[in-house]
Amino acid sequence: MATAEATKPQPSTTARKLTKRQRIVLLVLLVAQFMLAVDFSILNVALPAIGAGLGFPLGELQWIGTAFALSAAGFTLLFGRVADLFGRRRLFLAGLAVLGVSSLVGGLATGPGVLIAARVAQGLATAAVTPAGLALLTTSFPEGPLRERALGLNGALMSAGFTAGAVLGGVLTDLLSWRWAFFVNVPVALGVLLAAPGVIRESRPDVRPKLDLPGALSVTLGLLALVYGLTRAGLAGWADPLALGALALGAVLLLVFGAVERRAAAPLVPLSVLRRRSVVWGNLAGLIAFLTETSLVFLLTLYLQEVLDFSALAAGLSFGVLGLGTVLGGATAARLIAATGTRATLVTGGLVQAAATAALLLLGQGHSSLGLLLVATFVGGVGNMFVIVGFMVTATSGLPDREQGLATGLATMTQQIGITMGTPVMSAIVAARAGAHPSAPAVLDGVALAVLVNAALVLVGVLATGFLRRRTDS
Repeated sequence: MATAEATKPQPSTTARKLTKRQRIVLLVLLVAQFMLAVDFSILNVALPAIGAGLGFPLGELQWIGTAFALSAAGFTLLFGRVADLFGRRRLFLAGLAVLGVSSLVGGLATGPGVLIAARVAQGLATAAVTPAGLALLTTSFPEGPLRERALGLNGALMSAGFTAGAVLGGVLTDLLSWRWAFFVNVPVALGVLLAAPGVIRESRPDVRPKLDLPGALSVTLGLLALVYGLTRAGLAGWADPLALGALALGAVLLLVFGAVERRAAAPLVPLSVLRRRSVVWGNLAGLIAFLTETSLVFLLTLYLQEVLDFSALAAGLSFGVLGLGTVLGGATAARLIAATGTRATLVTGGLVQAAATAALLLLGQGHSSLGLLLVATFVGGVGNMFVIVGFMVTATSGLPDREQGLATGLATMTQQIGITMGTPVMSAIVAARAGAHPSAPAVLDGVALAVLVNAALVLVGVLATGFLRRRTDS
């Protein structure tokens, strides 16, 4: 049954304990979000085995990840708004059903075409479930301590899931088969599908405006072109004509989208939302947080495998401490926000992450550097999670419930683009410094330069969200 939505959320200053129903709702939503986060990275280690098993040419393996990224990032803003208009629970459940079926198809695939189609469907399911699930979470908990706690746990499990995916993918591939990296989603999706209808209430506006089709088409095609250009640049270099053409097309289409929204009677993204400082600054902080931390995992994977000669599985297991750091950061971020405020949490988290990242400049060619890596990634994970939770709280605060799907769609789009941008940018830096046929010292030199850039980007985020926001607010 549809629920009437308030025109503006009322912050809660007294409700600090979750009810029994809220705990169950939170558990169901967190399980779904954790599964989606695992899906981002679970196939990375399994790519060589998939290529050998299905006859993928070496140069085509990247499409296994690209097909997922294109659909996940390209459609997330559209689906976030669709969730607001037609029902968040409805879209959440439909997306989970598609995810379960596409995972089963991917696990049973007998050729490259079927597998790529399954990955596209998984990406579309992620684009639907992630913003709808986050909107259900923000509308199930009032603004204030309860929502901050829920978002903290959500952020912790999402980051832990990204790390766990790399470990789980290696374990399943080594002990069973790469197919289990797909099959593992099926029982989880089925369990959430059975539990969710009984505990999660539908949430949608009483009056449904028309869907802005020109805006939806221009922003979706623009994001698809942008993500493809970024992915292509990471594979073929930033001078590649196809990458540059896709990036230029994406920029033009997003400008067209902006022009369409100014004239639309019922815009996909109301300009009033984009004028909110909390939305703008929150998403900027989130973009930098996801760009830097996910690309740092890529850099340290290069270091562990190319410099320290770790196996893929050993390298994945080494990131277990990063997962622990993100869980600790997510579990404590709400308390830090309550004690110091959202902006102070963003700045504190950014400074901690920047310091931990800068410490990695001391990595050397010996295995004695592993201790430094483990400590720095743990501390950096805590700081990064402070930023991510602060980002989610800032980007979804002060908006009425009827726009929470849009807000979480924007936040999810920011997350997807940050994850997509980070690796190509850092890969290009390493390649430019290390050369075409790098030795271990050359790889270390390239990784060190990229780590320095990574830390500098985190500091840019600190300045933007801390000082520049203070100036605009004054």
